[in-house]
Amino acid sequence: MAFQEWIDEVRQFDFADLDLENIGAWPVLVRAAVWVLVFVLCVVGGYFYFIADLRVELAAAEAKELKLKKEFENKAFRAAKLEPLKKQMKEMEASFGILLSQLPADTEVPGLLEDMTEKAVSNGLDIQSIKLQKEQVREFYVELPIAIEVSGTYHDLAAFVSGIAGLPRIVTLHDYNIKSNDQLTKQRMSITAKTYRYKDLQEGS
Repeated sequence: MAFQEWIDEVRQFDFADLDLENIGAWPVLVRAAVWVLVFVLCVVGGYFYFIADLRVELAAAEAKELKLKKEFENKAFRAAKLEPLKKQMKEMEASFGILLSQLPADTEVPGLLEDMTEKAVSNGLDIQSIKLQKEQVREFYVELPIAIEVSGTYHDLAAFVSGIAGLPRIVTLHDYNIKSNDQLTKQRMSITAKTYRYKDLQEGS
């Protein structure tokens, strides 16, 4: 019966007479509705004032956690690969040492010219000239061009080129040009052989 009395009290109450200084005189249901409204406003205000900022901080923390996890995974992966990489580095250093030993020093260049001359003579070629050209300084090495002019048959020229390529030193062949004589019995070949030496720290680029 009390609930019905509260409803009747609300029906009979003139809301124009609401007095904020005398809330105790308001109907029970009106007071309850006001308290519920105040409670909801407090909850909503508290959420936006406190919890919303905390959710932003939480999202930032979760993003940072994800980033740290990825960094950890990357570092763990690199750590797992460290020993194989060290082994590979040692192998590369050994290979580099072998290649470096194939680069002639200045004092060995005359020997290289002698080897080229011997290859030409042993393959029956006539030597017009074998001349050492001006050095070309590169970033990590010095390039030593050698201009070669020889003549002979196609077969002898091919054997000579093969012999140069088979030398124990690193020698590359460039800019070849072959011309035949009027009788087409002999060919004259000009070619540039390039060998290399390691660049000293004192040498410029």
